[in-house]
Amino acid sequence: MKEILTPLEMADKLLKNLAFGLEAIAVGLDVVGYKLEVDAKNSISHYQKGIGPFPAWAPLAESTIWEKEKLGYAPPDNPLLRTGELRESITHSIEGNVLIFGSKDPLMVYHEFGTSKMPMRPVIGPAVYRNKAFIKKTLGVAIIEGYFKGSSGMQNIHKSLGYNLKIGK
Repeated sequence: MKEILTPLEMADKLLKNLAFGLEAIAVGLDVVGYKLEVDAKNSISHYQKGIGPFPAWAPLAESTIWEKEKLGYAPPDNPLLRTGELRESITHSIEGNVLIFGSKDPLMVYHEFGTSKMPMRPVIGPAVYRNKAFIKKTLGVAIIEGYFKGSSGMQNIHKSLGYNLKIGK
């Protein structure tokens, strides 16, 4: 027998589903942010192939390698890595339903987009591009989990659609 709800009960149920949904989306965004952060950090110090609209990284200039050798950075031919500060500046945070992913280090802008004297060596954009499928799947699961939390509706979604994963805490 179907449950009949009063308008007030229906509004209460919808608000609870909305709250569960927003909480699940925030968890999903955090999972995505962590994955992007790790991916971007791991790309530093290794030459990157081009992907999508982002070019392959050009070899370091001889003058850059010479300067890094002179200053004691070893091995010197490791793009974007000197002290590790740039790599560690890559972070993510969640504000409401917004994922903020990137770096507050002003040098990252020059590496991401290049300058008249330095080629592009993008980190942030390629991390997102490489993980497009993961982002879609994770946020899709988060939305489905949030919507059906506390109900049996999740059972009605066929496993072949791939939304039978768990992302929560």
